[in-house]
Amino acid sequence: MDALRSAIQPITHNLPAPIRELGLSLLGDECYATLLLDVNLAHQECLKLAVSKGLGIGIIAASSVVKVPQILKIYRSQSASGLSFLSYLLETIAYSISLAYNVRSGFPFSTFGETVFIVVQNVVITFMILKYSKREGAAFIFLGTLLAIFPALFFQDLVPMDILSYLQAGAGALGVAAKVPQILTVFSEGTTGQLSAFAVFNYLAGSLSRIFTTLQEVDDKLILYGFVSGFALNLVLALQMIYYWNAPSAKAKGKRKEAPVKAVESSGASTATPKKGATTRRRG
Repeated sequence: MDALRSAIQPITHNLPAPIRELGLSLLGDECYATLLLDVNLAHQECLKLAVSKGLGIGIIAASSVVKVPQILKIYRSQSASGLSFLSYLLETIAYSISLAYNVRSGFPFSTFGETVFIVVQNVVITFMILKYSKREGAAFIFLGTLLAIFPALFFQDLVPMDILSYLQAGAGALGVAAKVPQILTVFSEGTTGQLSAFAVFNYLAGSLSRIFTTLQEVDDKLILYGFVSGFALNLVLALQMIYYWNAPSAKAKGKRKEAPVKAVESSGASTATPKKGATTRRRG
């Protein structure tokens, strides 16, 4: 350990100012000095904090693209088959409230930053679900309503903090309930349709990591219970994704049903008695 410390300290003591300031802002003076300057990795509290910050940053980075594959999948197929509009609507509402609550509570950005990216991506997906379900009018109504209400959550004069706390309690339940329509949709259709495996498994890993970061950095049971419940339902979705992995989509099933009918029609046409054409044979 002493050899490792002597090799690392010349680097950690001469870090560029931007990196040093970032480290101080994430870890604080005490843990920055303990872990980077003294290279004391036996300090459990500081080590847990560093792991939590690392996980938080990783979750935020992954969440910036977590639903991009889902968006591309809908766009390329021009279909929202297998996706629940109600599920995405409830999740968008829940994450919007949670984002405002975290910002106004002054919690570290590393503990909730992914909600910014997820809200934006959810809005796009919800709009696309309505659009490709031939409900473009409803899509624009949804977008306009959200843009009118969402900013109000960040202002004390419009939504007092005590009211926002009640909304956050409801948002935790809403976020959990948002998974149920999607689970029921997959179960009833017997296929995951256009549901993105990348998004499902990233959600599962992210919700598990968020339980750890919340325990380390946020003393708020409302936030913790929401992540625990969310993890349980994300696990159900992940198991459905595995179980229905090779199941055909609803569109593919429809094509399979039509194929035998077409085959019968074509075989019927081929066995029909051909008409006699005109002949040039002379009768004698």
